[in-house]
Amino acid sequence: MAQLTPDSLAKTITVEDLKRHLTFIASDSLKGRDTGSPEQKVAAQYIAQQFDNWGLKGVVGAEKSHLQLVDLVKRGWGDFYLKANGKKYVYLTDFISNSIAPMPKEQTMDVVFAGYGIEDKSFNDYAKVEVKDKIVVVFEGEPRAGDGTFLISGTSEMTKWGGSDSWKEKMNLAKSKGAKGMLIITRQSVEDFEKAVKQRQTMMKRFGNARLGFREISDPQSSDFAVLTIGQTLGAEILKTNVAEFENLKQKITDTKKAVDNAFGGSSVTLKIERSVEGIETYNVLGYLEGTDKKDEVVIITSHYDHVGVQDGKIYNGADDDGSGTVSVLEVAQAFSEAAKKGQKPRRSVLFMTVTGEEKGLLGSEYYVKHPVFPLENTVCDINIDMVGRTDKDHEGKGDYIYVIGSDKLSSELHATLLEQNQKHGSPIDLDFRYNDPNDPNRFYYRSDHYNFAKNKIPVAFFFNGVHDDYHQPTDDVEKIEFGKMEKRARLVFHLAWEVANREKRLVVDSNKK
Repeated sequence: MAQLTPDSLAKTITVEDLKRHLTFIASDSLKGRDTGSPEQKVAAQYIAQQFDNWGLKGVVGAEKSHLQLVDLVKRGWGDFYLKANGKKYVYLTDFISNSIAPMPKEQTMDVVFAGYGIEDKSFNDYAKVEVKDKIVVVFEGEPRAGDGTFLISGTSEMTKWGGSDSWKEKMNLAKSKGAKGMLIITRQSVEDFEKAVKQRQTMMKRFGNARLGFREISDPQSSDFAVLTIGQTLGAEILKTNVAEFENLKQKITDTKKAVDNAFGGSSVTLKIERSVEGIETYNVLGYLEGTDKKDEVVIITSHYDHVGVQDGKIYNGADDDGSGTVSVLEVAQAFSEAAKKGQKPRRSVLFMTVTGEEKGLLGSEYYVKHPVFPLENTVCDINIDMVGRTDKDHEGKGDYIYVIGSDKLSSELHATLLEQNQKHGSPIDLDFRYNDPNDPNRFYYRSDHYNFAKNKIPVAFFFNGVHDDYHQPTDDVEKIEFGKMEKRARLVFHLAWEVANREKRLVVDSNKK
């Protein structure tokens, strides 16, 4: 039997096969493969069936399944509002949240004003204020003296009462005194606060009313103490005053360098905060090819197969993001399986894995590294493919290229192997490393599934074509994919993986770049 060569195996990765797979994966019938949706499960079954057809093994659980359940929950909001003086104010229109204490039924509580909400040896807003069983209203930040220094420290150095997380200090203090919640009056202008609320609205629209997270991790926003940030106008409404009076009070504190007695009183608020928690069934899809003499060492090749579903009635098919990576993994997997069928298995084992939940925060890959099927210490590297089917504006009209991120950050040998394989097989692709810069403002290194492996000191290489006008738009469709370029990129991934899986020595881990 003639021995297969890496070049002949790479040629099994074809435009025709890539297009056939992607036409299904990014079809309207799969409705954008939103994480946990029925249509994403159809995509998972399709991928698993391809693995099965090629003789790649399932390795999950006693039943040796291709599907690894990723145990997620969707945490969302029902009715979430505040009433004061006969008016109703709603979440993400009139205020935003810092910490949430679910209140499924309306609760009415007295309000007490406590200045900046600070208790310090030289400044005490709580000296003459009783807050037990009440809602505390405080100013954001900490007071300054007339010369601009901070009143508490007496210097230009901000204290724990003034930073971005100072609300936590104020919350813990109020909670220790028996308060039931806190309203923080923002220091932003009315216009700037309205912009901040609209930004939250935009994020909510993009990601939905609910957010996905791990069941095993407590709700990051939920607690037994509600902290809401409100605008100055709403603060004045609740305290039955006006915004100008807030500025007068702050100036008085600046002039006297002392906390003031309760300047406002006699009001109450009603809160209702409905929190919903729903289990989500979603899967990583694994196909395993056992190696020969070095089979205990595993090379992992990943992509994410979820996208963002349907928004405003429009299907976000995610052909490039990351249908292109998903079908590239399939084609690389088929090339390896063809070698195995001809008696040329790789020396190391290879795990092909399409992961879920990337669009919701790299959740599927994080779940795998926390619940690995194969020990992480035996994992040689992760080669991640996320968007490899298009051309960005910086490369329009130029030759073949691909951005590579992270290949030198943990292993100089992985990086050298990539450079070598790119030169060795056919016409080289321009390997663009600009996003490998640790000062890259886009921070792409931290934004795809390889990063969860890198955090565990596993060498990674991330292949990426860059963003374009259709990124995260309903126009990211199969018709716009450049399959010839995608074929070359997938073949390069194959050559890199084949070499890493068959080299004599395991890749060295010899650096720790950020």
